[in-house]
Amino acid sequence: MLTLEGLSTSKGIAMGRLLVLESGKEYEAGQTVEDTDAELARALDAIETAKDQLRELYDKALVEVGEEAAAIFDIHVMMLEDEDYLDSIRSFIEGESQSAEYSVYATGKQLADMFIATGDPYMQERAADLRDLTHRVTQILSGRGDEQLTGMSEPIVVAAEELLPSQTVQMDKKFVLAFLSNKGSRNSHASILARSLNIPAITSLGNGFRELTTGDFCIVDGLDGFVILSPDADTIKEYERKIAELNEEKQRLLSFVSESTETLDGVRIELCANIGRPDEATNAKEQGAEGVGLFRSEFLYLESHDFPTEEQQFVAYKQALEVMQPHRVVVRTLDLGADKQAPYFNLSDEDNPALGYRAIRICLDRMDIFIPQLRALLRASTYGRLAVMFPMITGVEELREIRRIVAATKDDLDKEGIPYAKDVEMGIMIETPASVVIADQLAKEADFFSIGTNDLTQYTFAADRMNPKVGRLFDPGSLAILRMIRHVADVAHKNGIWVGICGESAADISLLPYYIGMGIDELSVSVPEVLRVRAAVRALKKADCESACEVFFGN
Repeated sequence: MLTLEGLSTSKGIAMGRLLVLESGKEYEAGQTVEDTDAELARALDAIETAKDQLRELYDKALVEVGEEAAAIFDIHVMMLEDEDYLDSIRSFIEGESQSAEYSVYATGKQLADMFIATGDPYMQERAADLRDLTHRVTQILSGRGDEQLTGMSEPIVVAAEELLPSQTVQMDKKFVLAFLSNKGSRNSHASILARSLNIPAITSLGNGFRELTTGDFCIVDGLDGFVILSPDADTIKEYERKIAELNEEKQRLLSFVSESTETLDGVRIELCANIGRPDEATNAKEQGAEGVGLFRSEFLYLESHDFPTEEQQFVAYKQALEVMQPHRVVVRTLDLGADKQAPYFNLSDEDNPALGYRAIRICLDRMDIFIPQLRALLRASTYGRLAVMFPMITGVEELREIRRIVAATKDDLDKEGIPYAKDVEMGIMIETPASVVIADQLAKEADFFSIGTNDLTQYTFAADRMNPKVGRLFDPGSLAILRMIRHVADVAHKNGIWVGICGESAADISLLPYYIGMGIDELSVSVPEVLRVRAAVRALKKADCESACEVFFGN
């Protein structure tokens, strides 16, 4: 029995035999070709075939896992049509007389290495897409297929050095028990797919990945990030019990879909979902979410090669609002910068981007970006109940300037005869110590507060939670953070506005008694956490929560 440790990107437990997929073949510059015209034609034909296959994969993914997961194949088609990509392949073939296989491989590797070198997580995911495309086109050129993926006949744990998007979609999902990989992240396609399928996934296995062998029996513990190879009988029995308990818990939580989110003594909490794309609103509503507390609008910018148009944004916001009616949808305006970069913004390198040019600071500096988003939001407001939230506010003057810009935008829409809802709420995220300190002033200008505990905790402790050397300092349940939240809640209620929490700690069951005791009005959590949080709220009493706060805060 051997236990490997990795990073869990999708929770759950599975047991079964391994299928270790072969890694993509590497090509080296070899004997030159004589007929470069024929070789270029062969490469371009393979690319056209790949585009046809990708369109088929899009249709398959759309049915199986929804528009969010399927969208990656649209991006792949666009990559294959990119002139820089095609010019590089032509250069290798026509300029160096290299084979189509090597030219495709070398082009993909060069571009992928460039993306990785940026250090930006989003660009690193695009590097994975390039490796996927390279694998696909070279497979077509060599006449090989993915028989390992299409020949599944029994439930298996799928493992690969890197699970490529096209590989995960080709699999027969009813036979997939779990995903294991070495390269990947929580935002990789395989991780997103695993969460949508509700199966465990673990990545970053390091040297332990070499221990995985096709046919070996293993246990995948996506709760704690362990892979147990060749488990003994006692360990198997223990995990069979854990799986049974998880299944019972899932069934129990399903009974809360139609229940209200209120304490035993009748105090209501608005329980909403955090989403990153409009199509996620459907799943949120099906899981019983009472609204969207955080719609991250930057997906429109991150998945585009250029600034999204007003019309593109309008369509996305309209879709989410229509799905969630009659519930509220809180859209956060563009929050790019720091760890989220779009190359076409041409943002300069910063020594400390988390404290730099980001979020509302970009918007107030770039009306060509901010106003189209505001126009799209206001236009969409007639299709549901919209609230708009502005991130990284640190001063009252920022909020007043936003109000002036919104008012001017409404005037322009009035002149153009374009309708919009007159009662759109305008709120802010409380995610800096500065905003906490001046919350009493901000509350006079804002319609609501939403506390982003991730950044608030990071900035308060000057500790990056992703840095293992200081990550232990990142504690959203500390006295310092909870005092801040209580102060913000008190100020909000004194000024007659509601206050919510949309950071990850909103789903922390151990903190719920304090949030309820403080009088937090709304909690917004990831979609899979909605029912778990609802069940926890319904097991508490507001009076007991207030007592817990008195003990914790010492008053």
